[in-house]
Amino acid sequence: MLLWHLYVLNVLGPEVQWLRDFLFYREISYEAGGKEYGYKQNRGDRMTGNEQYMRRAIELAKAGIGKVNPNPLVGAVIVKDGQIISEGYHARYGDLHAERNAFQNLKRKEDAMGAEMYVTLEPCCHQGKQPPCTEAIIGHGISRVYVGSNDPNELVAGKGIQMLRDAGIEVVTQFLKEECDALNPVFFHYITTKTPYVVMKYAMTLDGKIATRTGHSQWVSGEESRNRVQQTRNALKGIMVGIGTVLNDDPRLTCRIQGGRNPIRIICDSKLRIPLSSNVVVTAKEVPTILATIEPHPEYNRFWHEQKEELEKEGVEVLTVREINGQLDLQDLMVRLGEKQIDGILLEGGSTLNYAAIKAGIVNRIETYVAPKFFGGAGFYTPVGGEGVELATEALGCKLVSVEQVGEDVLLSYVAGSYVF
Repeated sequence: MLLWHLYVLNVLGPEVQWLRDFLFYREISYEAGGKEYGYKQNRGDRMTGNEQYMRRAIELAKAGIGKVNPNPLVGAVIVKDGQIISEGYHARYGDLHAERNAFQNLKRKEDAMGAEMYVTLEPCCHQGKQPPCTEAIIGHGISRVYVGSNDPNELVAGKGIQMLRDAGIEVVTQFLKEECDALNPVFFHYITTKTPYVVMKYAMTLDGKIATRTGHSQWVSGEESRNRVQQTRNALKGIMVGIGTVLNDDPRLTCRIQGGRNPIRIICDSKLRIPLSSNVVVTAKEVPTILATIEPHPEYNRFWHEQKEELEKEGVEVLTVREINGQLDLQDLMVRLGEKQIDGILLEGGSTLNYAAIKAGIVNRIETYVAPKFFGGAGFYTPVGGEGVELATEALGCKLVSVEQVGEDVLLSYVAGSYVF
């Protein structure tokens, strides 16, 4: 199947992407009014009106990328007599939720009476920064609600749907569920584990190198791939690297998209070796920066505390976490970052941190940009270092979820499987 994907994308070209979609046949089941219904959908078939409305809600939801974390991306469409009469989305953390935004955009409040609503995520039924959306749906006289994803938040988790049904509203659940679920893997992970969703990203050559034998790496991937990474930086709330990356490359780790959001920078530095002149320190008062470290060995105690004081003067937050064999306990670090409402992290570490992250079991997704070039060099600069495994049967298993051509490169996206280290 992978070879077929590459053939479609690289030989036939992206203009026939529809062909790959046509070959994927999906069966979706959903409930309506407490009764079980099912239908089969072939992406090559003409969409029904219902599907068009939900897909419009999905597109609206994406407008909140980089602005709503740690909340989910949500879109909503109100339909009456076969016409969209209003739409909305969750635009910014703390602002109106998608449903209330759609109601606010109505020309007249009474227009919603008897209408249908399509919403990508189960409406909330609790008071947070905004009042419950279920109250607004009931109050506006909506007759039927199509819901894409269930909300795993324990404050909602089916209660919103039940509240609407108790009010006499017909509710169709799990409608285009897979497409709606694809909006919020970060939220689903964060709300259920209270730890960040970690995306490990690296670019490599066809022979598996992330740099030349001299360590030169600018650039492995093409401009289109680098631009794509900037989009990921904007989408995720945090970005994490190891001290080796800072010492070798002195990166800024900012988002270069106009109007984009800079991620919170997280530097793993167990011995506080980071130079005060490094870009991430110099700009720490402009871009939030966390330096994760461990309690010092007695012989480094004086230097460690002096360095910590200087870093804090520059605006760096020094976060001390547990240690394992003299290194950061990355699982503890994820818990601490989750407490700071950092729901997603782009891991752009070198081979040492990548191996440590895999070994700690914190990686959820891997995005590999493969460039059409060779660097050569025996034993030099691979994406994942560390001890490695002794037997091939001990390898980390991953599941391929997508193959995409990005410029001259190919982006392979995987979800992490079982960890065996």
